[in-house]
Amino acid sequence: MNPFNKIILLALLFLNLFGLKNQAGADMLYLKNGRSIEGLVKKEDADNVDLEISFGSMKFSRKQIDHIDRSSPGEAELIRQQWADEKVKAQERAKEAELLREYEPKQVNVDKQSGHVMVTTTLNKKVKANLILDTGASLILLSNKIAGNLGINTNANSATPVELIVADGRRIKARMVILDTVSVQDSEVKNIEAAILPEKESASIPEDGLLGMSFLKKFNFKIDQKNDKLILEKL
Repeated sequence: MNPFNKIILLALLFLNLFGLKNQAGADMLYLKNGRSIEGLVKKEDADNVDLEISFGSMKFSRKQIDHIDRSSPGEAELIRQQWADEKVKAQERAKEAELLREYEPKQVNVDKQSGHVMVTTTLNKKVKANLILDTGASLILLSNKIAGNLGINTNANSATPVELIVADGRRIKARMVILDTVSVQDSEVKNIEAAILPEKESASIPEDGLLGMSFLKKFNFKIDQKNDKLILEKL
């Protein structure tokens, strides 16, 4: 064989080997009803065959199966690696989609009462509170009743004393706590500072409290007065 023909033969051999490596064949399970399913035999016994597929597994009775064309161990390993890679990519796509949903502007229905914008919030994923949106309040301000519903002990050492100046200029004592989560419909923020008013001072604020800047500073926000909407875009 001349040198040129040897080069051609080696090139063809390389292409064949490369093609086999990149076109791994799975097990093919042929059913008696004419259908065929591609996967990898995961477990089998005299009665059943468990077929592993990229998103889970399926069980077939031997009575349903006509025959099985089986892959080699090397091909099976390549397929499992492909499935693992596809799973990682799918998880990455899902995470990207979740981030897009989290940071897209969200419209929240609000209720206007006596010139106030009322926002329904969920605190620590369990307690509903009607809070007045107040950009002049540095913290979320909650009534003592809401603190009780949350199971917060304002006398505990974890509740830090703080002095607040309210709208009429009075200075009042309160307790600062960290809320695990504060949610306004689909917009949620974790580990948010809030102040709890003592019981005797709780009557000085309307509704359940104020939705202040400790929450609002996490967003670009604006109020659509015409349609009674609060628009929140997470920073």
